[in-house]
Amino acid sequence: MSFRTSLVAVAVLTLTLGLTTAPAQAAYEYPFRDPALPLTQRIDDLLGRLTLAEKVSWLHQYQPAVDRLGIGLFKTGTEALHGVAWSTDIDNGGAVVTAEGTVFPQAVGLASTWDPDLIKRVGSAVGDEARGYHASNPRLWGLQLWAPVVNLLRDPRWGRNEEGYSEDPLLTGAISTAYGSGIQGDDPDHLRAAPVLKHFLANNNEVRRDTTSSSLRPRVLNEYDVPAFRTAIAADAATGVMTAYNRINGRPATVTDLNSSVGTWTDRPLFNVSDAGGPNNLTGSQAYYATQAEAAAAMIKAGVESFTVDDANGAPTVSSVNAALSQGLLTPADIDGAVRKILSIRFRLGEFDPDGGPYGKITKAAVNTPAHQKLARQTAAEAAVLLKNANKTLPLKPSKKVAVVGPLAKTLYTDWYSGKLPYRVTPLDGIKERAATVDTEGVDRIALKADGRYLTAGIGAGADLKLSATAAGATEQFDVFDWGQGIVTLRSVANGKYVSRANWSTLVNNQDQPTGWFVQEQFKLEAQADGTTLLRYAGYETAYDWFGPDTYVRAAADGTLSLTTAAGATRFTKETVRSGIDEAVVAAKSADVAVVVVGSMPFINGREDHDRTDTNLAAGQEALVEAVRKANPNTVVVLENSYPTTVDRLQEKVPAILWTTHAGAETGHALADILYGDVNPAGRLTQTWPRGGTTLPDILDYDIIKTGSTYLYGKDTPLYAFGHGLSYTTFGYQGLKAVAKGDGYEVSVRVTNTGSVAGDEVVQLYTHQQTSRVKQPVKQLRGFQRVHLAPGGSKVVRLSLRTADLALWDVTRGRFAVEPSTHDILVGSSSDRIRQRATVRVNGERIPDRDLTRVTRAADFDDYSGVELVDETKVRGDAVGGSAGEWIAFEDVDLGRGVTGLRAGVAATAASSVEVRLDSPTGRVVATVPVIATGGVYQWATATAPVSGAAGKHDLYLVFKGALRLKDLAFTR
Repeated sequence: MSFRTSLVAVAVLTLTLGLTTAPAQAAYEYPFRDPALPLTQRIDDLLGRLTLAEKVSWLHQYQPAVDRLGIGLFKTGTEALHGVAWSTDIDNGGAVVTAEGTVFPQAVGLASTWDPDLIKRVGSAVGDEARGYHASNPRLWGLQLWAPVVNLLRDPRWGRNEEGYSEDPLLTGAISTAYGSGIQGDDPDHLRAAPVLKHFLANNNEVRRDTTSSSLRPRVLNEYDVPAFRTAIAADAATGVMTAYNRINGRPATVTDLNSSVGTWTDRPLFNVSDAGGPNNLTGSQAYYATQAEAAAAMIKAGVESFTVDDANGAPTVSSVNAALSQGLLTPADIDGAVRKILSIRFRLGEFDPDGGPYGKITKAAVNTPAHQKLARQTAAEAAVLLKNANKTLPLKPSKKVAVVGPLAKTLYTDWYSGKLPYRVTPLDGIKERAATVDTEGVDRIALKADGRYLTAGIGAGADLKLSATAAGATEQFDVFDWGQGIVTLRSVANGKYVSRANWSTLVNNQDQPTGWFVQEQFKLEAQADGTTLLRYAGYETAYDWFGPDTYVRAAADGTLSLTTAAGATRFTKETVRSGIDEAVVAAKSADVAVVVVGSMPFINGREDHDRTDTNLAAGQEALVEAVRKANPNTVVVLENSYPTTVDRLQEKVPAILWTTHAGAETGHALADILYGDVNPAGRLTQTWPRGGTTLPDILDYDIIKTGSTYLYGKDTPLYAFGHGLSYTTFGYQGLKAVAKGDGYEVSVRVTNTGSVAGDEVVQLYTHQQTSRVKQPVKQLRGFQRVHLAPGGSKVVRLSLRTADLALWDVTRGRFAVEPSTHDILVGSSSDRIRQRATVRVNGERIPDRDLTRVTRAADFDDYSGVELVDETKVRGDAVGGSAGEWIAFEDVDLGRGVTGLRAGVAATAASSVEVRLDSPTGRVVATVPVIATGGVYQWATATAPVSGAAGKHDLYLVFKGALRLKDLAFTR
């Protein structure tokens, strides 16, 4: 009997018996359909009705329908990083379908608002639109949303910088909590949609991202990477995590134990998922398990409930899980535990409520509403950061004629995780609504000629390019956009579309913008010594070495194109039809002020699977700005990208610079609102912008403490500091107080708008611990508040500081501890613009000297050189892996009257040894521990050695004399 039929039967029976004196009680075919029952009872009922086969099938991303219970397909994973983005269509061969809704600023832009209340509203809008799409097609648009990304922006070269929020864990936690809580809604029992945090854990490199290991010593893990994820989970602002591709201390994140970490941060059940393809990597690129059955068992036991793999085909997952069951690697109880967590979210989404729950009535009408468009405009304006404004160049006067120049002046780009723009307000559009304008993109228009014929494109939808025409008309002309490092895109004048290898054979002018996983719209124009030019295809698949050296364009006798080697390439004569710089100079001279819009192309300059190797603004774009500035000193640069960029020369020479992310359809309106003073800019940078020439550490080195990275530990003077951002007004700070209150301190400061226009100030609270057993941050963000003040207005800003917030991870005891110390209380408008200072004396606990007569984990070292953290076993535990000459150190070791022996847990594939030295890596040797070949890196043995001449207090150095692993050690007396 169907649910609907049962209701009809109850209604008929009620009328027949004449029972009309009291309201009818609805009857449900199954208790799990009854919303009046407790959630646990409903889950138990449904779980008991599912067969083991049905439960196993639900461990795949596409959880199939159970028709006999009236349950439809449930799909995990709609992308929603800054608006509903895309999903895959199981009913159409897995085709990717892109949403056409409200696109908000990229994630790093959302965080640049420093405004959690606003971001919660953005999350609410995204949740509504996810519901709207779900209502139109629930099989395509699932309600588990894969967002936000909370990986910390520790390295400005990370390809996915646009997807993250900040290099700071507190700010990242605040923004992710706001976005996630907005998506979920405020109902205590139901979810509007279910946000999932990406990518757990320490996922900041795209190079070899599925095989590299993020080596996280305990302080970095517990003080930096974990808090970014823990905040939203602990606030019940997220419903699970997605595991990352990388390894963490040697163990793939896909099988890193979530039950003992993420699962302990909340009382609510979580529904965790793997990243796409992650399960197969365990037996593939990572070669961590011999069989997929072992991999599946390890994932489920680690707390991963959904396998995102094999597209919509769940059969391999079912097969591997069933194999694990038959081999005794899993039990039915393990499956029940995973499915129970899945159901906890599906029930909260209202799927099994008769009316769909409190959010079940949201329809497609919720998508891209006028209110959401207005919110997008507000958010884009609040996110923009005024980097420089000399001599009050901004805001502009509406009466001034403006030259709008630059490769991003007349376009808006989307990125891999954005939806399709339903409309576009470009920077030029926004400015044209305010002032008389003249415009040019400032790019060269060229034609390429060989053997008396020009490279010719198609019109309309485009066509294969070929060497054809003898004169250079529109079909023979291409606009050249410079994206740096020699990479250009070619836009056909014939139809305004970009040249691409989209058909994997020849070249076609058929793309609206560079896009796709392999971004086949990239080329290089390589000048030759004889004055000719080679046209080189530079699409991303060349990075995979699929085509070897065949990346140069060759024209056959009939004019058709193919790829060949440089030696066989056609040598073109490049004719410049018009100079972009010359046009820009003419435009700039004809106007009162020039606005030059430069920046990045999100599919080219850095994105998923491709880190940046160069932080410079494209040379051609920088030359354009220089030429415009010389032609018109009243030049404003709008820098539109999503990561720190080397713009030292612009900072030196250009009077005003405004930064924005790729901020969606309302970008042009938001920029004009700021440029003309309708909005006073108050966005603040969420990561440090290094000066040109700054040496950055290896992108694979995750130890920000050792490398001195981010604003927390960096001591170089940056171009723009963390928290930097200017305003059209000025603010004064007075009367900083830090008063003990409850379990910490209340920090208060009066902030006054001392200028002539209203504006927002982002008040930032930092602390610095003056003395410590360990290296402390230069300063660390402890709180912030964005406040609005009218001219002359004043407000006392109060920020809470818990004593527990000042704790460090004590490696000697494996827990957080607050040391007794004086802390600087620093309040200002950025990390390098501290306006008021105070101190507080914190009474804590002295961290004791180390007692290495107790078994001590090797990973709990104080210092090291060269070693990395590795996996003790494939299930749990960290160890130290080292090679000859590398070492670890334990500081402040109290050896008392002396120790006589040493035991160490070791693993090695060949015989080696470890030297124990006093006070330096080259200090006196007090022991040499022989290490035998144990049979493998997971085969542990105990190595012993006598110790002589070791007494009193010392720093101890364990120097590796060969390749081995060390998991623990203990001295004996």
